[in-house]
Amino acid sequence: MTGQEGEDPIFDADTLHEECGVFGIYNHADAGALSVLGLHALQHRGQEAAGIVTFDNGQFIAERHKGLVGDAFGRKSDAAKNLKGNFAVGHVRYSTAGGSNHRNIQPIFADLAGGGIAIAHNGNLTNAHVLRSELVEQGAIFQSTSDTETIVHLTARSTKKRIVDRLIDALVQVEGAYSLVALTSKKLIGIRDPHGVRPLVLGDLDGSPIFASESCALDIIGAHYVRDVKPGEVVVVDKDGITSHFPFAPQPHRFCVFEYIYFARPDSVMESHSVYDARKSIGQVLAAEAPANADMVIPVPDSGVPAALGYANAAGIPFEFGIIRNHYVGRTFIEPSESIRHLGVRLKHSPNRAKLKGKRVVLVDDSIVRGTTSKKIVEMVREAGAAEVHFRVSSPPTTHSCFYGVDTPNTGELLAHRMDVEQMRRFIGADSLAFISMDGLYRAMGQAGRAAASPRFCDACFSGDYPISLTDVSGGTRQLSLLADVA
Repeated sequence: MTGQEGEDPIFDADTLHEECGVFGIYNHADAGALSVLGLHALQHRGQEAAGIVTFDNGQFIAERHKGLVGDAFGRKSDAAKNLKGNFAVGHVRYSTAGGSNHRNIQPIFADLAGGGIAIAHNGNLTNAHVLRSELVEQGAIFQSTSDTETIVHLTARSTKKRIVDRLIDALVQVEGAYSLVALTSKKLIGIRDPHGVRPLVLGDLDGSPIFASESCALDIIGAHYVRDVKPGEVVVVDKDGITSHFPFAPQPHRFCVFEYIYFARPDSVMESHSVYDARKSIGQVLAAEAPANADMVIPVPDSGVPAALGYANAAGIPFEFGIIRNHYVGRTFIEPSESIRHLGVRLKHSPNRAKLKGKRVVLVDDSIVRGTTSKKIVEMVREAGAAEVHFRVSSPPTTHSCFYGVDTPNTGELLAHRMDVEQMRRFIGADSLAFISMDGLYRAMGQAGRAAASPRFCDACFSGDYPISLTDVSGGTRQLSLLADVA
C-alpha cells in the first residue's frame, strides 16, 4: 500500500481494506440481475473489480470488469444483459499491491474433466506459494497470480469422481482463511474454512438458495437470512435440495473480530450478532475504560459512527457530527501533486466549524494504521477551533499484519508496532489517546474476556496470535495473495 500501481496515494495509504465479497444464487430466473444487486450491497468489501459467472443452456457466461459494480454492470453496460441463466456466482475485490490485473478478476472459471467450475473466494491461502511452486514443477500452467487458481489446479488433479469430493480433496491441502462459493453446471457450493475466519451466510429468496458474504446482500433483493454457514462446513445446493457436509477436522472457531469493528456493513448480521449493535457496545466499553472530560463526542465518519454513539450514550456526553464526509469523492479526481497531497483528508472530510469552535471533543475512530490520516484529522479539528482533542479508538492497537484476507501494511509500517501509546499520542497531536483493551473488546462482544488458551475470535492483527499456519511467510517467501504478482 505504498505507492503501488492501483493505489490511490491520497485515500488508500492509511486504512485497512477487506479484499473480497462473494455472492451466489441457485435456480432463479433473474440470477444474473440479482447477483448484480447482491454485489452492489457488498461493494464496501471491494472496489477494484467485479465479476459474475452464470450458467445457461449448457454453457457458462462470464462478465468480469475493473471498477465498481455500478460501472461494470450499470445501464451504460451490456454486461448484465449478457448474464443469462438461472444460476450465478459473483465477486467483488479490492487490490493495491501488484496492480489490478484483469486476469485476477474473479470468479475464476475452468473446464475440468467432468465439467466446468467457477469459484469466487474471500480470504487468503497461507501456503499458496508453496503449493503453486510444486504445481508448476509438475507442469501446471497458471493463468493468473490469484491464490484461488491454486484451488482450481488442485481440484483438477484430484482423482475423486464427484466434483464436490474433488473440491474437498483440494481444500484439505490448503492452509489459510477462505469462504468459497463455487458454481458447476448442476450445483452451487458454499464452503468456509475450518476456523471460520471469513464470513459466509445462507439465505433464501422464494425457494432459491443464496450464499453471500454478508446478510446485507440478502436484504437488498428481499431474501431472508437462514443461517451462517458453519466453520468447516460444505453446503451443496442442487436439484435435490440442500445437503451439508463436515469433511475437515474440527478446529477452534476464530471468526475475524475486525468484521465487527470495521469491515462489515453496520446493517449486517454476522454469527447472530448485529454489527451495528456490536459497534455501539464497543463504544460503550471504550467509554468506561477511557473516559474524557469533554463537551461532545464526534465520530470519524462513517465507520466510527456507531462506536461514537455508544461512547456518547455511556459517557453522558452529547453526540455531534463534528466532521462531515463527502460521499461523492472516491478515487482521486485530479493528479495528486506534492503541493496538494496534504489536502487528501479534506477532500473526504470537512470540519463542522460551528460545532467545534472552543469545544473539548472526543474523536472516535475504528483504528489507527500508519497514523498519518489520524494526525491530519486531529490537525483539521484543531484548526477548526477545537479547544481539546481526545482521540479514542474502538479497536486495540494494530500491531501485526493480517495474512488471512485483509490488506494491511507490513508490520514494520504499523504505528502501534513502532510506538507505545504515549508516542502515538504525540505523533497524531492529540491531547489524549486511548484504545479499547483486548478484554474490553471481548466483553463488548458478549465474552467474559480474552482467554489466552481459547480466544473466540481471530485477533492476530492486535495480538500476533495467528491461529492458522503461515507457511509462505515462515518459509521465507512473501505472501502470495489475491493481490500479488509473482516475478
